[in-house]
Amino acid sequence: MSFTDTRALVTGADSGIGQATAELLARAGADVAITYHSDADGIRETAARVEAAGRRALVLQLDVGDPAAVTAAFDRIGSELGTLDILVANAGQAMSGIPVAEMDDAVLERILRVNLMGPLFCARPFIKMRRAQGGNGKIVFVSSVAQHLPTPESAPYGMSKAGLGSLCRSLSRELAEDRINVNNVAPGLIETPMTADRFERSEVLDQSLERIPWHRAGQPEEIAQAILYLASDAAAYVTGHTLVVDGGLTMQWGGA
Repeated sequence: MSFTDTRALVTGADSGIGQATAELLARAGADVAITYHSDADGIRETAARVEAAGRRALVLQLDVGDPAAVTAAFDRIGSELGTLDILVANAGQAMSGIPVAEMDDAVLERILRVNLMGPLFCARPFIKMRRAQGGNGKIVFVSSVAQHLPTPESAPYGMSKAGLGSLCRSLSRELAEDRINVNNVAPGLIETPMTADRFERSEVLDQSLERIPWHRAGQPEEIAQAILYLASDAAAYVTGHTLVVDGGLTMQWGGA
């Protein structure tokens, strides 16, 4: 897959899936705008990887849950990098261990704002940017198998990811005439900083791996490859689709 002469935005690119995606896009020829919330060291590493591939990295600190900040980021991207061809809405926030009956409103609102509203906030200016160029372009949301599976004690996370799947489907219909493809990748258990606590407790990790037919966690690069496919010309006829990449976890769940 070639991304020569294309420009992409990857949110939450300071580690894990976002970092791997930015690096692979750069290796395939794209200039990449990369955002982070607080991990300045991580985003510097991502920028170094993009630049090592011979491409430009535009670094922006961004809270995707702040629509005014998102608008300002897109203005800067447009003036410094140029019109985007690809949006990878990857930034997200995890949660666990809070039953609904005991949940603080601030936790609920923060998870939904970052994981669901954030991708929508990013999609709006991207759509306007593409329409100003006559259409075309690729939107890839990064969801989770949580959009399909029950998420006890992390209900807002599952709600946000299920909502992202719905947003993908709705936008795919809205943007069909603009020839803007909208798709979604739903990773299973991936070895990233977001899941580090699970990998640090062997009994918890063993239990998780037992539920996965392939009996291993995925790597960020495996999700990045799926994202690159959906962002490429090879997926020109794919829209409104959620690509689950989980080692068979969702197929196993009913019998686990």
